[in-house]
Amino acid sequence: VKPDEIARLQNYLRKVFRTPNLEVRARAKKADSAEVFIGDEFIAVLFREEEDGEVSYQFQMAILDLDLEQV
Repeated sequence: VKPDEIARLQNYLRKVFRTPNLEVRARAKKADSAEVFIGDEFIAVLFREEEDGEVSYQFQMAILDLDLEQV
């Protein structure tokens, strides 16, 4: 994921999740994806997909059962 895409994705996700603390970061050794953080906490991976000349992004977030018990 290119730096300009990261900036656009970060702005979009900050609006959607209504938090200025959200940050999209490039992944080391992975050009097809980026990581999403809120503050220092990792929350998801964004995958870039291109098919038939169209680009889309998949937001993948795992929620552990252990995390649900803390709510």
